[in-house]
Amino acid sequence: MEKNIELKKPSPYLLVRHDAEIDQAFKKAVREALLKHKLAGNPVAVSRDGKVAILQPEEIVVNEP
Repeated sequence: MEKNIELKKPSPYLLVRHDAEIDQAFKKAVREALLKHKLAGNPVAVSRDGKVAILQPEEIVVNEP
């Protein structure tokens, strides 16, 4: 019979160690979401000066990867 193995607690520095990968994945996900909305002709809600603004598909800017 196998013994129970105590799992190591996650490091509080996990996000710090992987910040570049997390940032890259986040930017890719946002770009893909914006592109899908633009191509589908759907508006997106954004924050401008602390207020909600709706961007129409033709106003959505999708940056190059």
